[in-house]
Amino acid sequence: MGEYLDLLKRNQNFRYLWWGNVISLLGDWFNLIASAALVTELTNSGVAISYLFLVRFLPQFLFSPIAGVIADRYDRKKILILADLLRVVTVLGFLLIRAADQLWLFYLLTAIQFMLSALFVPARSAALANIVDQKDLVTANALDSFTWSTMFALGAFLGGVIATLFGNQTAFVMDASTFLLSALLISRIVMPKREVSTASVPGGGWLELNEGLRYLWHIPFLLVISFVKAAGSLVWGAINVLEIAYADHVYPLSSTAFTRWLSIENGGTATLGLIYVASGLGTGLGPLLMRRWLGDATKRLLVGISIGFFLTATGILSLGLVTTLPAFLGATFMRTFGTGTIWVFSAVLLQIMAPDKVKGRVFGFEFAALTLTESLSVLAAGYTQDNFGWSLIRVSNTFGWLGVTVFILWMTFFLTTRKKLRSYETAQSETAVAD
Repeated sequence: MGEYLDLLKRNQNFRYLWWGNVISLLGDWFNLIASAALVTELTNSGVAISYLFLVRFLPQFLFSPIAGVIADRYDRKKILILADLLRVVTVLGFLLIRAADQLWLFYLLTAIQFMLSALFVPARSAALANIVDQKDLVTANALDSFTWSTMFALGAFLGGVIATLFGNQTAFVMDASTFLLSALLISRIVMPKREVSTASVPGGGWLELNEGLRYLWHIPFLLVISFVKAAGSLVWGAINVLEIAYADHVYPLSSTAFTRWLSIENGGTATLGLIYVASGLGTGLGPLLMRRWLGDATKRLLVGISIGFFLTATGILSLGLVTTLPAFLGATFMRTFGTGTIWVFSAVLLQIMAPDKVKGRVFGFEFAALTLTESLSVLAAGYTQDNFGWSLIRVSNTFGWLGVTVFILWMTFFLTTRKKLRSYETAQSETAVAD
């Protein structure tokens, strides 16, 4: 951990960005636990849970192309602060939700919140590459992933306890306060001067995204890398819905000494917290250990992505085979060990290879693609349960075998392009110079 602490010590701007991330992520997981619990209490419907994840993902798909353009055209620091402050107001609106007939308002506010997240994410990814030296990008992204995962584990556990003991409203208030603290920390960052693109394309947004797409189109290797998270999200997105059903109906902690001691009535919420803890450990340790084993070279990052896809598919298939909660948590750890590696290693490749003037649009395109596939995945998971009558195991196995298919497709690409990697890197450099 020495190199990660060293980066935080010597790079003050990254330290502020990182602390803001720590605080806001803690609130995010409070929000997810409370939101899932609220929808379950008001509807007890698999489709309603799918809609929850759909309104978290779909707005990001629709708004990310515009957000990518904004991240390239305007001050990225101001974008981050504005997105955080607007999310404070939006999350506080969740306090108004009291009955099932108000779910439309809950979904609307959630959509607004994640539209603002779509504004935040591409700007942050691009800003990170501005304030961190290229030699430190893998370290910074691995630390970000470990932070996300640690806050996932800690926030999910604490969120489950707080939502159970003090109610969902308390969790929402705490989430809003974290966005405010994040904005204050980001305001202290000193961004380096950069060339800002001011050229406009009639129609903006989606049409201006074409510049980023044209760049990716001329470098097929990078185009495929920009789809890596989307391919993974198509597989692991459904698990976001299935985990809640597994927690509520298969492994609820409703009759243990621990739950009786804490007077926890909703054992499903407590189990969901444990599942998120396992997920946090997997996504956090995956990139750290894989980087320690494989190193930072581009080819080794590709090997890491390959292993990540294999572990993701294997972990999901294992969910349908195990019969105890500890084994389920072990399978979850395996799955998320793979997804965390995929996430970090693909992000680093994009940050290294995409030029700064289109970096926001490239990340906007990547984010739009992954939120679209994740939306389709979570919707399919809920729909097959409620309308086709599929069991949890059948749905899990279906997405597990989909993961195997994605793994095979990735390996085909990897094995046919690894020897041509040098030519792709050369093409990237020549394109950057020409631009």
